[in-house]
Amino acid sequence: MAVKNTYNNESIKSLKGPDRVRKCAPVIFGSDGLEGCQHSVFEIVSNSVDEARAGHGNLIEVIRHADKSVTVKDYGRGMPVDFNKNEGRYNWDLIYCELYAGAKYDGNLSGNYKASIGLNGLGCCATQYASEYMDVEVIRDGFKYNLHFEEGYNKGGLKKKEDKSRKTGTTTRWKPDPTVFTDIDIPLEYFQDMLKRQAVANAGLKFTLKDEQSGQTFEYVYENGIRQYLEEVVADKNCTTPVFISEDTKLVEKDGSREHDARFTACFCFSSDMSLIEHYYNSSYLVNGGSPERAMRAAFAYALDKFITTEGKYTRGEAKITYTDIQDSLVFISNSFSSVGGFENQTKKCLVNSIFQDAFTEFLKHELEVYFIENKSEAVKIADQVLLNKRSAEQAEKTKLNLKKKLGKGLDMNNRVKKFVDCRSKDADKREIYIVEGDSALGSAKMGRDAEFQAIIPVRGKILNCLKAEYNRIFDSDIIIDLLKVLGCGVEIKTKANKKISQFDMKNLKWSKIIICTDADVDGFQIRTLILTMIYRLMPSLIDAGKVYIAESPLFEITHKKDTYFAYSEAEKNEIIEEIKGNEKKNGQSPRITIQRSKGLGENEPDMMWLTTMNPATRRLIKVMPTDVKDMDYMFDLLLGDNLQGRKDYIQEYGYKYTDMLDVS
Repeated sequence: MAVKNTYNNESIKSLKGPDRVRKCAPVIFGSDGLEGCQHSVFEIVSNSVDEARAGHGNLIEVIRHADKSVTVKDYGRGMPVDFNKNEGRYNWDLIYCELYAGAKYDGNLSGNYKASIGLNGLGCCATQYASEYMDVEVIRDGFKYNLHFEEGYNKGGLKKKEDKSRKTGTTTRWKPDPTVFTDIDIPLEYFQDMLKRQAVANAGLKFTLKDEQSGQTFEYVYENGIRQYLEEVVADKNCTTPVFISEDTKLVEKDGSREHDARFTACFCFSSDMSLIEHYYNSSYLVNGGSPERAMRAAFAYALDKFITTEGKYTRGEAKITYTDIQDSLVFISNSFSSVGGFENQTKKCLVNSIFQDAFTEFLKHELEVYFIENKSEAVKIADQVLLNKRSAEQAEKTKLNLKKKLGKGLDMNNRVKKFVDCRSKDADKREIYIVEGDSALGSAKMGRDAEFQAIIPVRGKILNCLKAEYNRIFDSDIIIDLLKVLGCGVEIKTKANKKISQFDMKNLKWSKIIICTDADVDGFQIRTLILTMIYRLMPSLIDAGKVYIAESPLFEITHKKDTYFAYSEAEKNEIIEEIKGNEKKNGQSPRITIQRSKGLGENEPDMMWLTTMNPATRRLIKVMPTDVKDMDYMFDLLLGDNLQGRKDYIQEYGYKYTDMLDVS
């Protein structure tokens, strides 16, 4: 018999006790996965930070235990856990078992905390409810208090005994509950990043981290806060002189009914090498920005536009700069405190507060105007860099539109690309495209291939050096446009003003392997390098994804009796000859060996082309591997860029290693 579902007055229920968190963890922590578990740690640390910011203790100790439990110890005043006459309950019961209970609800925070991360009265209770167990030790008022909780419930009540050490503080050890969070294995990197950021935001406050798994201990302290942090970040970068600005002010409610203490601090510089934007509010790192981010964007766009206009740097009819033109060269860190709240939610990753935003905007506008007036030479450099960013982005956008027109919508490769020979298979996981050198190689490859999954496209002569050429020249090249059409995945146009991928989509790639197949001579090596350079500049993700290969062509054909051997280097040729001679010597015969330089691909018979270059069972393919970006950039620039002296020095030092690639008689 089917059970009848009913929805009536008795259907409505309320969660009580620990279930208010244990069954709704994402509401409090933002997630019931690892990210939420990490935030529960931040909640306990933030209470200790609030104590230190209020002037009680200058050291916070954190232990990452091997069993995935965590300890946080501070030297503040100690949580008030004894009986509360006003509430008629013990404070420990309010703090650890009652959501929305705390000491930070009275306007300007009653003098206990002028600026606090925790304003909601949720953190301690929510973390306790979400724990497998929690042990709390509090020392204050000459007593030591101990509490023990399991799965959200207190076991044994409050234990209290006299303590004559004159120390104060709170120590909390707990283990996140794996039945609440899907993952409680918080990586060491989270603790390191979180504590470092707290040290940055709280000048002079020391954090120590002990990791039981590795046995390592770390210490974080920034005596000069964000100023010291900024200098550390840009230490080896090309940038303007860092600027530090600050102001103590009042935030007044829009109806004038109330005012809040506030302190703005920020530091910034401009760099041609990097960009970094970070905001902190009441010690919380605002991953998603919010009010200070909007204030910063508005202020910098306003102040720089005003300076550029005053200096007459815009061309006639030119559009004004926007923050997008600024951000690529800006290094900016803000760190503000106030007694007004406004976090988007309990995770405190975004500030949403209009009175803070308005005041911070005006503060930044004023400071930037003064800076540009007092530092004219640097201001001119900044303006020139921002205008360069803007104009580069506009040129890149024009290039993208022109390229889109050339590539067209939807790709009919057979009709659009001359001499392209497709394969029968439509399965992109099986299809291979051979980029071969010239029409003669096209003929040999076409007859020697497996037409089921191997396609061919020839390149006619040496293509443009894409490392040195401007985008407009690159996309005027018919050879390059044909290659882009055949590959089908679009391009990644990367400039300083636009680092995001533009038009490129790996899903549209038509091939499992892109195989560059050229002659084993100087011209062939150069053509191969130029094709690689094109891919590196326009579609680097193909290299990252391991889609690009080089087909090795044999240098020598060695004939002995009815057997033919292929050698791909001078050393390999010598090995084959020695092996033949050794075998013949055992048989008491004198070997007759014929050695000849391998023909160009276009002169190969189809069966030889298949055997040496195209048969998956016998061919030799070299996968083009992504290396360290800096190393790769350096080598491409050295070999194909403008550094002529560097290229000469490199050839003099290492050229002998490549002599077997040159003409051998």
